[in-house]
Amino acid sequence: MAEATLHRTPLYAEHVALNAKIVPFAGYEMPVQYPAGITAEHQAVRTAAGLFDVSHMGEFEVRGERALEFVQYVTTNDASKIEVGQAQYSTFCNEEGKLLDDLLVYRFPGHYMLVVNGSNREKDWAWVSRFAEQFGVELRDRTDDIALMALQGPRAQEILARLTSDDLDSIRYYRFAEGTVDGVPAIISRTGYTGEDGFELYVEAGHAARLWRRLLEAGAEDGLLPAGLGCRDSLRLEMGYALYGNDLDEDRTPLEAGLAWVTKLDKGDFVGRDALRRQKEEGVRVRLAGFKLRERGFPRHGYPVEFAGERTGEVTSGTMSPTLGYGVGLAYVPVEAAKPGTEIGIVIRDKAVPAEVVRPPFHTGGTVRS
Repeated sequence: MAEATLHRTPLYAEHVALNAKIVPFAGYEMPVQYPAGITAEHQAVRTAAGLFDVSHMGEFEVRGERALEFVQYVTTNDASKIEVGQAQYSTFCNEEGKLLDDLLVYRFPGHYMLVVNGSNREKDWAWVSRFAEQFGVELRDRTDDIALMALQGPRAQEILARLTSDDLDSIRYYRFAEGTVDGVPAIISRTGYTGEDGFELYVEAGHAARLWRRLLEAGAEDGLLPAGLGCRDSLRLEMGYALYGNDLDEDRTPLEAGLAWVTKLDKGDFVGRDALRRQKEEGVRVRLAGFKLRERGFPRHGYPVEFAGERTGEVTSGTMSPTLGYGVGLAYVPVEAAKPGTEIGIVIRDKAVPAEVVRPPFHTGGTVRS
């Protein structure tokens, strides 16, 4: 009965036609892998390119004279610094400073777009709607109208250039342009979640299936593969990118999650500011840290973490890195254990496997353009 209520993205039929393994994710039926397998898809993104369906992400438009004030109030980063054509990573917090979500803020000439995690779409919509009247802004949930594809990898630009006349070189990292791809109007954004160069393409849902096929055709000779959630997770973990629901949740603050860099306490008032200021003054007690195993093992979500002979938490995300060949992961540890080089233990099958705290990214050979 539960599966009957799941949503499908505009690309669902394409995944079925490609014999993808479909699983429930964020309220959608999503491809976890295709016949080539997770490792092959992972390697394709690192060496050539992969094409992801990320249409489950939510898109909210914010319009009105006080749109900037609204975005400033509901997010922790300083939205006044965003230029037209630029995207910014940020977070939503509640009044206690706890993380409701992480998101991207896009600034257009006449409005803003908030791109939120699909699993939090309804919660986030209810949250931001609370403040719309206060700032006199118009909110619109565009999620069902928009399909989102991510073309990621060192050959992504070469492939995309075959289908667009837009100047891709001029789109710098975390910048975007409104153009066309194979005749389809698109927001072309140089963003991603893999550590490789690439683009995220926002298009009207009705154009998505044809454009998906055209992109796969355009990149076939370059080794482009359709890529699912499985390799998306291993790719983001090799970079130490946090995933909401695993590494970020309403029990944690951005200061604990290592996101102080997107928490601008001096920008003016915003939701959660007072609580976060108090936490900063009192001192953070735990922090999200990266680690790598010193011995062979597969650190999985939920495995206990030991420090100084005591269990201090558990792994929030972990994997055997396909690129590096050893286990890596993220975990909340006491702040004194978060310093790189600190030895901790990851309990795997009742044995504390030695691990070293390291500052992500674990994989440093990516092609992201900074």
